[in-house]
Amino acid sequence: MPPASTRKISVCLLANHPLVLAEFQRLLSTVPGRVQPKRVEPQLSDKDPLPRASVYVVDFEGNRMATESLVAKVMERYPNARLLLVGGDFSEDVAFPLLRLGVKGLLQHSQLADQLQRALQSIDAGGYWVPRTLLSRFVDSVLAKTTHGAAMSSRARLSRREKEVIQALLDNLSNKEIGSRLNISERTVKFHVSNLLRKFGVGRRADLIVMAYQEASRTSPSVAATTLGEFGRVH
Repeated sequence: MPPASTRKISVCLLANHPLVLAEFQRLLSTVPGRVQPKRVEPQLSDKDPLPRASVYVVDFEGNRMATESLVAKVMERYPNARLLLVGGDFSEDVAFPLLRLGVKGLLQHSQLADQLQRALQSIDAGGYWVPRTLLSRFVDSVLAKTTHGAAMSSRARLSRREKEVIQALLDNLSNKEIGSRLNISERTVKFHVSNLLRKFGVGRRADLIVMAYQEASRTSPSVAATTLGEFGRVH
């Protein structure tokens, strides 16, 4: 795998204002790979074309519902996509729903010049770019919705294959990539993921990854420390 600084990245820029797109393009002019700007309305129509990319940079204008809808539509079309949102400020009320939808990065406008390229490289490599304190509170909020007893009993009932799937989720692999690693069909992967969601009492893949991370923290602090380096980049 090439170093992060030379690894080619496929990026799609999503914003409503052309000046915002132009600024994003300027900041990413030296990034190796392909950068595609796409002007989008606050409400993305199902008929609107959307370029395929490994990472999407989304301008968060402050309309929370419209942004969540846009994120959901991007993830619906490209489930393996990684999203980085750029906005003025991300409170818990704003950030938590976005993280539950699968957003990998949150970056303030004031941080763009210094951090945008590094954030893209981290997210493209499978990491997160979220303030560590915010991510820690998000993990706590997810765990609070799952009873301790249910989580403990789920751990005891995990099969060897389910443990392998959980490790693959921690490695941020797609269903197709998990199937290739474990030599099983994508349909079988979906079956295991559905069972894991049920066992851990969560409804979203992102919540399951949080639970898997929490389990790694409990059973292997050294592994968790390594994982946290990708899971919660400090900035």
